[in-house]
Amino acid sequence: MLFANRKDAGRKLAAALAGYREKSPVIVALPRGGVIVASEIASALDASLDLLFVQKIGVPFQPELAMGAIVDGAEPTIFRNESVIRQAGIREKEFSAICRLEQAEIDRRRQRYLGDRGNIPLSGRVVIVVDDGIATGSTVNAALKAIRRQEPRELVLAVPVAPAETLEQLDRDVDALICLETPPVFYAVGHFYNEFHQVSDAEVISVLEIANQEGPTENS
Repeated sequence: MLFANRKDAGRKLAAALAGYREKSPVIVALPRGGVIVASEIASALDASLDLLFVQKIGVPFQPELAMGAIVDGAEPTIFRNESVIRQAGIREKEFSAICRLEQAEIDRRRQRYLGDRGNIPLSGRVVIVVDDGIATGSTVNAALKAIRRQEPRELVLAVPVAPAETLEQLDRDVDALICLETPPVFYAVGHFYNEFHQVSDAEVISVLEIANQEGPTENS
């Protein structure tokens, strides 16, 4: 195993990202697993921690196959994979119905995790997007494109593990890409952790509460 758990992965990523400490970055985590990794990075870099909610829009009869993604925001951003939509024979009415369901889940998570707290403005900031690993990269790709529209000064993707071919596709959407491990054989993110439990809502809320109590210094 490459990592003991998500905290271990976060500490190792934080060491690789140490040079960003002086840039006062915003660490943007993709819930839920990415929050555990990102909290370690935010603590080590004395940086602000925020969340970006992204939901895959799966084909109804094959939910793991993404026909798009929806990214939270003042105006939610919907990305469509037209080739998958055509091949699966998905009608527009059906696509829209699934989008509404995924948006409802985003709304639920945002309210539970953040309450009435707004997101940190990213324009002109150094933004480091963090997840606990990447497989196909479809949701991460959507997140990066949505953040880029906010015009950050620098956009960085940091993950513990991902397949090389996925990173090649994502590299064009960022200014820097930090990945600790690119195994030649890749089955699933969890295979590279000794402990990789399903992160609960309660765990995310607890991590955010601790991060808010610690917070960055005034210089951040």
